[in-house]
Amino acid sequence: MSNLTRRNVMQGGLTVAGTIAATGLGLAQSGGGRTITAVGADLPSYDPVVSSSLITAYHAARVYDTLFGLDDQQRPQPQMVGNYGVSEDKLTWTFELRDGLKFHDGAAVTTVDVIPSIRRWAARSALGQLMMARVKEISARDTKTFSIQLTERFGLVVGALAGSSDGGCFIMRKKEAETDPAQKIGAVIGSGPFKFNLVETKPGAKYVYDKSSDYVPRNEPASGMAGGKVVKIDRLTYMPMPDAQTAIAAIQAGEADFYDEPPIDLLEQLSRDKNVKVQVLDQLGQNGHIRFNHLHPPFNNAKCRQAILYIVKQLDYLKAIISNPDYYKTCASSFGCGTSTENDANTGWFKAAPDYTRAKQLLKEGGYDGRPVVLLQSSNWSIAKDAAEILADEMRRAGINVRLEPMDWAGVTARRAVKSSPDQGGWSAFISSAPGFFLGNPLSPYHQANGEKGWYGWPNDPKNEVLRNKWVLAETVEERREIAQEMQENEWNFVPQVFFGRWLQPAVMRANVKGVQPNTFGWLSPVWWNVEKA
Repeated sequence: MSNLTRRNVMQGGLTVAGTIAATGLGLAQSGGGRTITAVGADLPSYDPVVSSSLITAYHAARVYDTLFGLDDQQRPQPQMVGNYGVSEDKLTWTFELRDGLKFHDGAAVTTVDVIPSIRRWAARSALGQLMMARVKEISARDTKTFSIQLTERFGLVVGALAGSSDGGCFIMRKKEAETDPAQKIGAVIGSGPFKFNLVETKPGAKYVYDKSSDYVPRNEPASGMAGGKVVKIDRLTYMPMPDAQTAIAAIQAGEADFYDEPPIDLLEQLSRDKNVKVQVLDQLGQNGHIRFNHLHPPFNNAKCRQAILYIVKQLDYLKAIISNPDYYKTCASSFGCGTSTENDANTGWFKAAPDYTRAKQLLKEGGYDGRPVVLLQSSNWSIAKDAAEILADEMRRAGINVRLEPMDWAGVTARRAVKSSPDQGGWSAFISSAPGFFLGNPLSPYHQANGEKGWYGWPNDPKNEVLRNKWVLAETVEERREIAQEMQENEWNFVPQVFFGRWLQPAVMRANVKGVQPNTFGWLSPVWWNVEKA
């Protein structure tokens, strides 16, 4: 098996900043104290409803604002909302927008924009769908006030609007908000702390965000996605730079200021450079994620999905793609490790793996007939690229006829939305990573099993949906923990996905970048407000 370690990316590693700077990157210096240049993977979509990519969420958080935001304790706090309340019977929620909200085209943000934004977001959001199933009506009382009337109590209304698990309810103009949720929006005009500079943006090369002079931050201190979003720079330039060597060289040469996923086995060397610093932003970590297509053979059969549980040896993946044991650990819980819902229900397979005899028997019981299994492989994201090669090798050892299909990450995010059979342009499985924050929430897309209304892969398990609904209605923490255990017991039977371990992903930045805060909502990139460059 080739290209298994991230160390290979560097072909001999780094020496000193001067040597790297001599590689001839052809980039300008990153700019003065009012400009920050960040580098990383390409932005696959401008639309946070159509795309669930974290990079799209980063983009959306700069350009758009949300009604509520999660603070650093994962508590929902008002953001665009000034005042709000709920009726005595808990069936009518009323919200009033705060003063000073403007879109970047100068128009005021009103309930005419907010209501269709909620509806469009809810059509694709797991938590939004659960909320809307209980919504009788969303109506405007005036240009600043609207209400949500429920058919039954739903205590997670505010949490849902804050984006508790699968991204925020970003508020768009009425024109974009009325776009079909399955179709991309035609313009990127928000009311957030940064304006998207489409004139200077060159898709695939650079994306430019300028400080919005019309944005009025809240008065509270910044905390997570909540509080005062005070922009202290004039411009953020984001440059796709999939090659790790180029990205690290740009950081050390001062041609870039921030890189979210440096190879972990180079961190010790990087930490010796006084001009750069290393920091873990995502405190709950990432989880290696193998997602199946439940619509087509062979993974439309639970037995075939169970077989993968018995061939994945997490340590093989972690040692190869992360390499430094200080940053990784194995994890058997479907809710991730370190989360409040982590448990050990139905994890006997974890202790047994790898067991190829058992895997082959399950494939036989599942009716696997030797047809090609199409495994999508991101060619410009080293973790996913290497993990796909390891998985393909394990599949072949189990007797699966696997075909790797390399493409860039943007291609993977587009292809995974295709519901056609693998031999008609579809897919069988793909590799990604799942933030611990998302996994820990039973209402996140990773725990959806409502068929084609759900997240890519489209698992369908009625018992799972009953348990998720039960979790919503539970009134105590203890009840919810018990339900999470029931969910995991069931999930490792129908196997919506398989994980290959958990890791912390440090970021690297220039030493003069100040104000970057860690988070508990699964982001590898800063939010960029309240960040400055000395």
